[in-house]
Amino acid sequence: MSDATPSAAYADDRAHVFHSWSAQKLLDPLVIVGGEGSWIWDEDGNRFLDFSSQLMNVNIGHQHPKLIAAIKDQADTLATIAPFHANPARSEAARLITEKAGGHFEMVFFTNGGAEANENAIRMARLHTGRHKVLATYRSYHGATHGAISLTGDPRRWPSEPALPGSVHFWGPYPYRSAFHSDSPEQETERALQHLADTLMVEGPQTVAAIILEPVVGTNGILVPPPGYLAGVRQLCDQHGILLIADEVMAGFGRCGEWFSIQHWDVQPDLISFAKGVNSGYVPLGGVVISSDVAATFAERPYPGGLTYSGHPLACASAVASIRIFEEEGLIERARRMGDEIAGPALRKLAEHHPSIGDVRGLGLFWAIELVKDRDTREQLVPFNAAGPAASPVAEVVAASKKQGLLVFAHFNRIHVVPPLTISEDDFATGVAILDDALHLADAHVA
Repeated sequence: MSDATPSAAYADDRAHVFHSWSAQKLLDPLVIVGGEGSWIWDEDGNRFLDFSSQLMNVNIGHQHPKLIAAIKDQADTLATIAPFHANPARSEAARLITEKAGGHFEMVFFTNGGAEANENAIRMARLHTGRHKVLATYRSYHGATHGAISLTGDPRRWPSEPALPGSVHFWGPYPYRSAFHSDSPEQETERALQHLADTLMVEGPQTVAAIILEPVVGTNGILVPPPGYLAGVRQLCDQHGILLIADEVMAGFGRCGEWFSIQHWDVQPDLISFAKGVNSGYVPLGGVVISSDVAATFAERPYPGGLTYSGHPLACASAVASIRIFEEEGLIERARRMGDEIAGPALRKLAEHHPSIGDVRGLGLFWAIELVKDRDTREQLVPFNAAGPAASPVAEVVAASKKQGLLVFAHFNRIHVVPPLTISEDDFATGVAILDDALHLADAHVA
């Protein structure tokens, strides 16, 4: 806080709010009191351009009037109802979401967020197949509940181990830092699929219920899969009777220029988990989109899972309004165009001027700048899972951006550029200009 005397909101936060993923005494949070579009502001009137959509979820921007109105209207009509009743908001949300998923998708099980969605997708896959193992990649994040964190590949899993029995990890494709020593996207696909096939062989494919993937890996790198990879995973699943779960919590609902990112490759999974962008987090909501085959398993057999707030009417009404906003404002197409014509070219141009940028990659409005000490060796600007002083080169960039009114999300040696899909071209250019200035701090660490 800049003021000598902290506000009541700040003081109460520091005294009573236990924040996620944090050492509590080391925090100094902004007190945010308002927002509109791609901007938020604190109690002192300082404005910040939100280049991370908070946690990659505010896809339609802050305080969209039509979404706010829909929540108010639903609250006036019926604020809550138990999940065993039918309700117009819930029914319409489920219909619209299955329509956007297309193909063989038939039903939606609603949850309160992405972690619960993945928990239930895992449970459905195990019950449907009668098998217990679930495979996930090392570069992944699937949520913080027990099953979801067990399948998460990044270090956030470690403190929660021992993991859920049957959790198995493998390496997914990452052409810039190939685990397979590939020298082309085609070779990366071939070798990554062979690695997965070998993993299935030694684990026993007849024991594997599902493979869960973020079609475009989110927090762990915004990794766009090379051509043919997802189709190859689908083929391996079909070969062995394994379900494919697409974790679309972060990459779905327009973020990658499609309703669900996996549609970019015309691959159909068996289950889709979603949250975040379905209603931009205005009310907590997530869910699992269920194929007809999996739904049939529970036609006369009870599904052993549920949540008091499953399909909450305020949340479902906001999802309906959000989907309509996407359609009316052409946000799917806009995200695709912004990625192709604005974001991609602007970020690649940054790389021409900053030796600390080793790689730029993304799709739609889902982008990452990977920072390195040396472009030739590709040594990371900060080590894997760095903390404290070791992480300072990236922390300096984040702090300098914030000082100039830009909020960015960083993970390890990457800066993520994931603004609301509604961001104006001028605001995007403003954000890139601030990043351009801040990245000189990273350049100072280049060997």
